[in-house]
Amino acid sequence: MPISFNCPHCGISTQVADQYAGQSGPCKSCGNTIQIPYAGVYQGKPAAAPTRSSSSTGTIILVVVLIAVIGTVTVGGVLVALLLPAVQAAREAARRMQCSNNLKQVALAMHNYHDTYKAFPPAYTVDVDGNKLHSWRTLLLPFLDQAPLYNQIDLDKPWDAPENQHIADTVIPLYTCPSSSDGTSPHTNYMVIVGQGAIFDGGTPCSFRDILDGTSNTILVVEVEGQQVPWMEPTDLSLDQMQMAINAGPTEPGSNHPGGVMVSLADGSVRFIADSIDPNLLRNLITRSDGQRIGDF
Repeated sequence: MPISFNCPHCGISTQVADQYAGQSGPCKSCGNTIQIPYAGVYQGKPAAAPTRSSSSTGTIILVVVLIAVIGTVTVGGVLVALLLPAVQAAREAARRMQCSNNLKQVALAMHNYHDTYKAFPPAYTVDVDGNKLHSWRTLLLPFLDQAPLYNQIDLDKPWDAPENQHIADTVIPLYTCPSSSDGTSPHTNYMVIVGQGAIFDGGTPCSFRDILDGTSNTILVVEVEGQQVPWMEPTDLSLDQMQMAINAGPTEPGSNHPGGVMVSLADGSVRFIADSIDPNLLRNLITRSDGQRIGDF
């Protein structure tokens, strides 16, 4: 059986009889001495392994890096999109808690004022001609650790008189809801509802004994949004102008809290009233002696 092999020098394929296996002799093509291999043994140049150029390797590495970066950015974007609502909800929960605390402090100041003067403060003070001078928010200052500020106010002159202007420009954080869009100004987010039958009936003070429906069933202070009323200004919501709807315009209670507003009741507790509340129930909560039964709200 002939033996086929390649010359290790010139690579020319040669066939010889198997009887010459293991013997040496000159290559018939290049003349160099070669040894005849045994049958089944390959002697020749091994096939060269394929090589990649440095530019090809660099391109592959660049593509891998780009894929990794794009993947990271995509996954990061998805995670941010998933986490953002949760972060926003947590922040709003904290702001709502602070708003609730503000209203609790205001309600407590109202109670301390009542303990001192045997009645809640009037919605506003007036001069001898009946002109409005100052808001209940001004009268509460000594009960909110703001006595030094209160002592600088000329109570015999209107809140916006030149003598009181520097006080009117002062920001009182306790009168501002953290969720408000107007939170860094001297405007207020807390008002009372003024009108016949409410706790605040103009310049006439009201006491606990006048709240016949019960202090846990009667609204004391409500939250408002977008009113841009300075806290010293003797302006509040008018019961006669209200449509008994939450977040329905400047005549109504409102807030930036999703779904409703915070209010303090006459017993000092703070409740969240949904903007879907029945108008008749809201009116019953505002009036202090209508004798109407209050259900869940």
